[in-house]
Amino acid sequence: MTTKVSVEDLLRSPALQLRLLAGEAGLGRSVSWAHVSELDDPTPWLLGAEVIMTTGIAIPRQAAKQRAYLERLDDAGVSALALSAQLHVPPLHDAFIRAAEERGMPVLEVPLAVPFIAIAQEVAAAVQEDARQRLGAQLQVFGALRWLAAEDLDSATLFKRLERLSGYEVYLCTPQGRPLLPGVPVPDVAVLPSEPEAPPTIPGGFVLPVPAPGGPAGFLVAFERQGARPAGLAVVQHIATVAALQVAMARNERETLRRQGAETLSELLQDVLDPAAARRRLVRMGIPVEAELALLVIRNVPDEAVHRVLDDEPHLMLRRGDDRYVLGSPALGPAIAALPGVAAGMSRPFPPGESMQIPKREAVWAASTASESGRALVHYGDDTTGRWLPDDPWALTALVENVLGKALAYDSAHGSQLLTSVRTWMERDRRTEDAATALHIHPNTLAYRLRRFAELTGRDLTSTAAFAEVWLALRAGRQLGLMD
Repeated sequence: MTTKVSVEDLLRSPALQLRLLAGEAGLGRSVSWAHVSELDDPTPWLLGAEVIMTTGIAIPRQAAKQRAYLERLDDAGVSALALSAQLHVPPLHDAFIRAAEERGMPVLEVPLAVPFIAIAQEVAAAVQEDARQRLGAQLQVFGALRWLAAEDLDSATLFKRLERLSGYEVYLCTPQGRPLLPGVPVPDVAVLPSEPEAPPTIPGGFVLPVPAPGGPAGFLVAFERQGARPAGLAVVQHIATVAALQVAMARNERETLRRQGAETLSELLQDVLDPAAARRRLVRMGIPVEAELALLVIRNVPDEAVHRVLDDEPHLMLRRGDDRYVLGSPALGPAIAALPGVAAGMSRPFPPGESMQIPKREAVWAASTASESGRALVHYGDDTTGRWLPDDPWALTALVENVLGKALAYDSAHGSQLLTSVRTWMERDRRTEDAATALHIHPNTLAYRLRRFAELTGRDLTSTAAFAEVWLALRAGRQLGLMD
């Protein structure tokens, strides 16, 4: 049971002779200190749970300003307002009294014969024993770093122990209200401050930023536990520091895992690991090997955006140029597709440990299709023609060389765009005007390129058989990454 003095305790003290003017519902509020202030707004210098004493100089005369004055004090966590009788207190308006009643903010009248120092001494004597208890709790909470080093506690266990010692229920969250550390509950976002420099006191406890480079990593909210002996703001500040260290350690561990994951994915893409070694490496990286995996190629979004939407999902990510390769469950697709502006391709599912040369080509092809079509995510196999092509890269290469080889060589030697022009024309269902517009050329120029392609390849595109053969060869070239 706490030894803190309440407003009601002060009201009942025979020596103080206080009289309640309004706010009876708040008599149970605890008091940590009593202080004189004649400022119009003393809240920047308050910690909460104070009795503010004034001769009345600070009290405005207008009704609206009186109400605003009382509401400022209450918002800052002040326990009660004590007004000296017969000095400078102006007439108290009904709006002021109503505000005190509505908020349960006790307003006390101090007899002229009772000096303010008597109230301060009463409060100081009552909290002296509580101060000794707080010091003991502080010393134990300061040992939290020793627990971390000696016992390797997880976040949930660590903060449960800190709760028992501090007398508070502890909550942690990001600035957006999401979980900050695993196992530590998230508070109601309504208690979060609108800015990091806001006063720490809230009704029933404190809210403090969790410091981190570049701005707060989140917020710590501490509410007094029923029947406990809360250890005060200094202890809550130290718990926030412990939270900051935990966040820094978690971030460092996450970055290490990301680097290791990128190295592993690079080796998998190069096929330098045998199947058994690949599966062992995936298990160490937290990737489940009981079900099939898929490879994604993601474009147009930064690394952090990908990590953010996949934060709770096991995955490996490697950046190659402007592409992000992601290995994980096929179920990752919807989260990736929801990213603004993304163009992504996903391979067909494949068993963990299997060669990734074919999934890589599939994912690259699907990502290119997504980029050209404006779709967020394309699964390999969505293309009704390309899905019938063989997986054998040698067969695909032979098809491309046989049908498109001369046109490829011509484009390479002359810097021309015969293949691009033919593919664009075919993709637009042989509508010359539409294809020319997409290529930013005149329709006559496109017609010339189509004739030149037919001369080089020996495939007359007015023939159904030749058209089908060229279309399949173009899809094969895309699948091999030759058409990008």
